[in-house]
Amino acid sequence: MAEDNHGSSQNMSAMSMSHKELGDEDARAVRVGDAARTNERLEFAGNAVRTAKYSPLTFLPRNLFEQFHRLAYVYFLAIAVLNQLPQLAVFGRGASVMPLAFVLTVTAVKDAYEDWRRHRSDRAENNRLAAVLSPGEGESAQFDFAPAKWKHVRVGDVVRVEANESPPADMVLLATSDATGVAYVQTLNLDGESNLKTRYAKQETLTTPLDRLAGAVIRCERPNRNIYGFQANLELPGETRRIPLGPSNIVLRGCDLKNTAWAVGVVVYAGRETKAMLNNAGTPTKRSRLETHMNRETLFLSVILIVLCSVVATLSGVWLRAHQTDLELAQFFHKKDYLKTDKDDDNKNYNYYGIAAQIVFNFLMAVIVFQIMIPISLYISMELVRLGQAYFMIRDAKLYDESSDSRFQCRALNINEDLGQVKSIFSDKTGTLTQNKMEFRCASIDGVDYSDITRQQPVADGEPAWVPKVPVNVDREVVEMVRNGGDTEQGRNTREFFLALATCNTIVPLIMDGPDPKKKVIDYQGESPDEQALVSAAAAYGFALVERTSGHIVIDVLGQKQRFDVLGLHEFDSDRKRMSVIIGCPDKTVKLFVKGADSSMFGIIDKTLNPDVVQATEKHLHSYSSVGLRTLVIGVRELSQAEFQEWQMAYEKASTALLGRGNQLRSVAANIERNMRLLGASGIEDKLQEGVPEAIEKLRQAGIKSLDDAISMVNKLRSLSTGSQSRVPLALIIDGNSLVYIFDTDREEKLFEVAIACDVVLCCRVAPLQKAGIVDLVKKRTSDMTLAIGDGANDVSMIQMADVGIGISGQEGRQAVMASDFAMGQFRFLVPLLLVHGHWNYQRMGYMILYNFYRNATFVFVLFWYVLYTGYTLTTAITEWSSVLYSVIYTAVPTIVVAILDKDLSRRTLLKYPQLYGAGQREENYNLRLFIFIMMDSVWQSVAVFFIPYLAYRNSAIDSASLGDLWTLSVVILVNIHLAMDVIRWTWVTHAAIWGSIVATWICVIVIDSIPSLPGFWAIYKVMGTGLFWALLLAVIVVGMIPHFAAKAISEHFMPSDIQIAREMEKSQDSHDVSHPEVQLSTIARA
Repeated sequence: MAEDNHGSSQNMSAMSMSHKELGDEDARAVRVGDAARTNERLEFAGNAVRTAKYSPLTFLPRNLFEQFHRLAYVYFLAIAVLNQLPQLAVFGRGASVMPLAFVLTVTAVKDAYEDWRRHRSDRAENNRLAAVLSPGEGESAQFDFAPAKWKHVRVGDVVRVEANESPPADMVLLATSDATGVAYVQTLNLDGESNLKTRYAKQETLTTPLDRLAGAVIRCERPNRNIYGFQANLELPGETRRIPLGPSNIVLRGCDLKNTAWAVGVVVYAGRETKAMLNNAGTPTKRSRLETHMNRETLFLSVILIVLCSVVATLSGVWLRAHQTDLELAQFFHKKDYLKTDKDDDNKNYNYYGIAAQIVFNFLMAVIVFQIMIPISLYISMELVRLGQAYFMIRDAKLYDESSDSRFQCRALNINEDLGQVKSIFSDKTGTLTQNKMEFRCASIDGVDYSDITRQQPVADGEPAWVPKVPVNVDREVVEMVRNGGDTEQGRNTREFFLALATCNTIVPLIMDGPDPKKKVIDYQGESPDEQALVSAAAAYGFALVERTSGHIVIDVLGQKQRFDVLGLHEFDSDRKRMSVIIGCPDKTVKLFVKGADSSMFGIIDKTLNPDVVQATEKHLHSYSSVGLRTLVIGVRELSQAEFQEWQMAYEKASTALLGRGNQLRSVAANIERNMRLLGASGIEDKLQEGVPEAIEKLRQAGIKSLDDAISMVNKLRSLSTGSQSRVPLALIIDGNSLVYIFDTDREEKLFEVAIACDVVLCCRVAPLQKAGIVDLVKKRTSDMTLAIGDGANDVSMIQMADVGIGISGQEGRQAVMASDFAMGQFRFLVPLLLVHGHWNYQRMGYMILYNFYRNATFVFVLFWYVLYTGYTLTTAITEWSSVLYSVIYTAVPTIVVAILDKDLSRRTLLKYPQLYGAGQREENYNLRLFIFIMMDSVWQSVAVFFIPYLAYRNSAIDSASLGDLWTLSVVILVNIHLAMDVIRWTWVTHAAIWGSIVATWICVIVIDSIPSLPGFWAIYKVMGTGLFWALLLAVIVVGMIPHFAAKAISEHFMPSDIQIAREMEKSQDSHDVSHPEVQLSTIARA
């Protein structure tokens, strides 16, 4: 009997396209129970795992190296180094280093805490205990398993795993507590799937004592990330025959042993080479579009900085040239040091290097003084804001999925604002738009359509002794045909149809007691929801799968248990699009059952046997598909003994090959899967998730285009209804076979032109890489922000390719979630996520970045005006500590609080008018025009801050320190009032942040001026007691805010945006929401 390779038909297909065929030269040799000899020639990885990034020795250098990948940090480091040079020292050496040191320290502390948690987790994992076969027991008859720490387990060790335990490494099963070698595992920790999977020990090892297995050699493929694939051979001592090993014979680290008392296996991959660890890689680093645009504005700020420094340096050269004869007596420029003489009694030169050198020095000193033109605090502010935004998204009850008890997950903090600019959505269908909970609805059997729902009803009491856990409605006519039509050809075909459903699968039945003691409830566990639905339907009609072992299955056929030998199985793969099983029936016949997609099955059906049935079935399949049902075609063929033996030899040869095993097995399957007799077809409903049509309609109204991978959505989604639009929406439907001939050719451009002209693009039967290719097609040819959403392993490539990737916590595991930037429970949550949180995040972050540019530029321009009136000496009236604290304490907190809490519109308004989302798509809150405006505003406000006090005090005896304090307070109050004028929704936290920062500035200035050792001692007290001081503060605020106030008034009253219109509507809706008419927004027209 040929050994079958049971496993995950669905998941294997997802990985088969990328699975690499390996030859003997690529194989590793593992000696069973002999770890020393296994690792003798080539030391394999130990089993200790390490997910931490740093060690105590490498933390500081590596963390600093990673942080300085930000060029802005390199810039500020260069500024701090320049300030240490005596010729260029403007600030105190400690003060100049403080801003950069603060940012680096905060980030390092955060990284250290995260890495400490990883170290703690690693220690707990590595010190777990496993039962390992003692190395000295090989000569004795009794073998004992001794406890050993996981980190000491090596490749070649034989390990025993008890029920509900996890194996310490990837191991090939040698024996289990089950007499047939079956073990049940749960891969919840590996891929999130809770269904039990079957793994098998080979009969050759199951019946061989452990002492005789010493010397056996397993040749397996090298470590790889494919958790659904495994290729190996087992060579027993004294035998030349190679025993094939496949995915069904290996238990991976991260699985849990269930419903099995114990299992024994040999370690083939350990530590970092286990498939779980190889898949423990982070998702690709993504940068938000705002941050990318911010680099453009940072470059402009750098140009402005260079211009300011060049002006100061040039004018200083002109001034030095004009006053070179006076330099001997000038306080800062006399050439000779009159306190020091050389041996000839001549005065030494006083650090004067000539006009050219002074110009260079002045340029570098100006860079130091004006350094905050590029705001270093902006980077850490953005991280804090994103953290706050993520907190509110996670805590949003509207994003909580009660059915799966899952909250929204924010797995990538650096692209929150991209959620507000999405233009194209790429969505999987099954499990993403649908529930992925399959329900058997109808069937076409022997050319007869059984889809009349009026004849369907629950299973009658007392009929079957076995009932599936998931209830199935049955067609009374079919039930009658199964029970009483056995003597007719149609009755025999009907029975054979349901026998095919019960046998052609990899489902594991778990028998449970039900509420009725006379009936047993069967919980069908499997990796494919389709198979669960089909097997449940077969059970409801009287063909209940009640037992599965490695070599046979037991089916209760109309109340009589019958054993069917599983002689062979060809798993589903994406090339064949079908699976087949060879069954030894109780009547000694051998039958081949095949099920698969219609496009694959009709090529192997012998249409001459029953052409009328084939024609009728094709018609029924079309009708099933037109209403959105998932269809499968079922066929059968009885094999002769010669055919079976020929297949058996070919199968054994192919299954023992390491080189080209997959291709050889597909060839063997193709040779046997031919001339099939059509039994019928099934229709399974995968219902849409709650709110999907409404969600897609909302997203379409928001100007977001949808690209889906399922053809049946044409008939399900109301988003294609014409509604009140002036034209009929266009949809493009294309399949995976067509994409093969389009990608990487000049036809790509044509496809793009057609797709971009359509409202919806539907791709059916596409491979994972083709999904990613569609995303890349749009990304390369447009500036559209792309979002991909899916729930399965086959969606990972698409999710990682898109600008924003969202994983659905569904029925197909957690691979999509682990690869995503955000994760949630239902597709409909996209509406509040994008239209509400996405809009808020983009609006807040865009404003915060521009505000930081404006805030720092205003301060720098104040310093610049002062330099022009002090002989270009780069001295500052504002104390160095106020310069340092300006971006850290004086003005940082308010902008962070506002960027986290402010809301330009309410949730209700944003959901009621999806067109408002277009503001982010058109980049209305952050663009080059706004940057120019805020820079002009900063110039005006700096003029008001500097010149109003200067003109008032220019003929007085006030000292520069007192004037500097007035400038400091003026600019802090002005920029905070500017922020307050733009706040939409006030909270007590916002009030505390803005007005508290102004109070904190006063306190800091008073404290600094109260320290005798610092320059400017007691300066603030000299001016604060005069009325002129307070009058000047008021004058600066009024004059400085005039342009900003006027611009807001003009724009809101004469050129209002959709956001401003909606805001006014909100104010009126509070009083008469019911009678207030809806206003047609102009977003669509301008989009």
